[in-house]
Amino acid sequence: MSERILEAVTVTEELDGKRADAALARLTGLSRTVVGRLLTEREVTVDGKAIGKSEKLGSGTVVSVLMPEENDLAEITPELVAGFEVIHCDADIVVVDKPAGVAAHPSPGWKGPTVVSALAGAGIPVSTSGAAERQGIVHRLDVGTSGLMVVARTERAYTALKRAFKQRTVEKVYHTLVQGLPDPLEGTIDAPIGRHPGYEWRFAVVDGGRESVTHYETLEAFGRATLLEVHLETGRTHQIRVHFSALRHPCCGDLTYGADPGLAAGLGLTRQWLHARRLGFEHPATGERVSFESPYPQDLDYALETLRDGGP
Repeated sequence: MSERILEAVTVTEELDGKRADAALARLTGLSRTVVGRLLTEREVTVDGKAIGKSEKLGSGTVVSVLMPEENDLAEITPELVAGFEVIHCDADIVVVDKPAGVAAHPSPGWKGPTVVSALAGAGIPVSTSGAAERQGIVHRLDVGTSGLMVVARTERAYTALKRAFKQRTVEKVYHTLVQGLPDPLEGTIDAPIGRHPGYEWRFAVVDGGRESVTHYETLEAFGRATLLEVHLETGRTHQIRVHFSALRHPCCGDLTYGADPGLAAGLGLTRQWLHARRLGFEHPATGERVSFESPYPQDLDYALETLRDGGP
């Protein structure tokens, strides 16, 4: 067994006041999940005292982290995943159409398939950049959200795509079916998002949250529900789901954020009606603008056709 390394990291000015788990994930390159485990196991200290996940860190604070061994990180098991489709693959990137029920990468407690394991099962190697359990992953979709993801296959692509997402030059277009009829029919939701004060696994519009901007326009209105096209300016966890829930127009089928279970059942939905429809960015190798589009999967199509036929 190799000896674990005690690494000292200094909190930067941009991370001043951030939670320990979020700040240390940025500073160490480990996933927030792995950092959370180290904090829980009291392997992260400041001045010799163990700190907790939610503790706020000040700029200039020196934090000691007992880094995990490589074999302590999530192991990737190749697997064949039904409905998982490779849309485009070249030497630098792979674009996939992710079905619902597939996570972006492994995490504690998740036993189902992941994009990482599906790519391994398809024999497509990806970049070794990033935390061990999410190598090549430059953005994520929720388990219950279907649609397009791009994964980096080279370090060059990983660096360029991470920068593009951070600088907001990536076109991220989603389609979602929300309850009711939003007023106005098109607009911008600019409301900060942070962790829900009462539920650690949920997010909410909260004072002091991270800047979150969602643009939307109506594509089709059915009375009980409305099909929207959504352009994300930022990319916060659960952003679309949280923003429309805050407007009292939750995504149909999204019981976590207040959707009507009766309507969901009538539409045949067992997850939120949310699909990553289009993805566009500058190719990290050529600089050429590329764009990809994904059709609706069968369950989302069924819900739309039910509404068009006058149901449920």
